[in-house]
Amino acid sequence: MIISELNVKGTFDSYWLAIGALEREVLTQFLVEAVVLSSFGGLIGIVLALAGSVWLASVLLVPFVFNGGIVLVAFLFSAAVGVIFGYFPALKAARLDPIVPLRHE
Repeated sequence: MIISELNVKGTFDSYWLAIGALEREVLTQFLVEAVVLSSFGGLIGIVLALAGSVWLASVLLVPFVFNGGIVLVAFLFSAAVGVIFGYFPALKAARLDPIVPLRHE
């Protein structure tokens, strides 16, 4: 998803780089977007998993035991996935030559 976002946002980032944005600013923007998106996805997954677990526990007539540590690990894992898989597209966007995408417009 981040790679396709890079292709779509390439022109916008080229304008940003052409007017003087630094590579680290573009890198930071992409990394923040990746972490926010993956964290929201992790939160939605945690909520759905907890709701499904509560429902399944009531259907099976077993007690539901909430473990906050597991939920925290799941959230941190989703944020880490955003950092890991967002870094290389962010690096590619930061090193983009601003003239190439602008030439195709």
